[in-house]
Amino acid sequence: MKKRILDLQPYKPGKSPEDIKREYNIDKVIKLASNENPYGCSPHVETAVLSSLHDTATYPDGYATELRKKVSDHLHVDENQLLFGSGLDEVIQMISRVLLCEGDNIITANETFPQYKHHAIIEGAEVREIPLVNGSFDLDGMFQAIDDRTKIVWICNPNNPSGTYLNEETLVRFLEKVPPEIVVVLDEAYYEYVTADDYPNSIPLLAHFNHLIVLRTFSKAYGLAAFRIGYAVGNAQLIEKINIARLPFNTSTFAQQAALAALEDQDFVKKCVRKNAECLRDFEQTLQRLNVEYYPSQANFIFVRMASPMELFNFFLKKGYIVRPFPNGVRITIGTKEQNKEVLSALEDYVKGHVFN
Repeated sequence: MKKRILDLQPYKPGKSPEDIKREYNIDKVIKLASNENPYGCSPHVETAVLSSLHDTATYPDGYATELRKKVSDHLHVDENQLLFGSGLDEVIQMISRVLLCEGDNIITANETFPQYKHHAIIEGAEVREIPLVNGSFDLDGMFQAIDDRTKIVWICNPNNPSGTYLNEETLVRFLEKVPPEIVVVLDEAYYEYVTADDYPNSIPLLAHFNHLIVLRTFSKAYGLAAFRIGYAVGNAQLIEKINIARLPFNTSTFAQQAALAALEDQDFVKKCVRKNAECLRDFEQTLQRLNVEYYPSQANFIFVRMASPMELFNFFLKKGYIVRPFPNGVRITIGTKEQNKEVLSALEDYVKGHVFN
């Protein structure tokens, strides 16, 4: 066994809603810990998946030909600029496996998606974590950390778990400074939820920066988390190299068909995004009224800052709400209007007698 992985832990999902019902003797549990789409997915997905059930005995299309063409048309990129994976987790794994050698290093934030760090360690690379500033990536600090062994810079935009974002001017200025031999990966898992006018239009940037890779997923706004399908977009030659690490049939027939149907129903996505923005605004207004600190979010979750996150986490559990605790706060997925009303009512009960900082 590789010694460097001895201190790593496999991913451990939290308690299931059924476990919590039994433990706390409650009838209803609402899961708001994984940033899933509370409105599900397009109704066309079920039809597409059911129509594929006759293909269960045959291997899926390893090249994802039909989906590849649809995504390339949707993004206005060449088909050979795309790499599909079993969720972005696998795409991150492939990028790390191909680009990192023992003794290399990656640069990212100290509070961001943990898989960047996880796979770097597995490959024997050093992880340089630059602290967030007010919940946002410190690109100046990250640039200063670059040296001749740096291979990847990971940027999550909007960032998970803080929900903050980098604007286009800031990102472009950074890309212009980073040496072209260092790959900058822009993880845009929550891209569809963003409403900020100055959020980067990243796909056109690929024509100017060959060392940029953009990640997108069908797990969040499209509501296909159970199918596990995401993709990378980048320079064709770079994508071809990373494709070497892809397993031959890594995305299932059903995932590909579900993604096709979801992509074609942009009206459903727009409705979800509009509802999320409305509920997020209500959430932030309530937090302001309660004088609770939080990071302004451009995603489908909000990060509430506090000194005793586990206390609030356990309080919510007893009430039937699953949120995600972190050392300096909790991340709460934005649910439906009804779910948010209940969660905010519970939070208001908690705030009475507690001090947030």
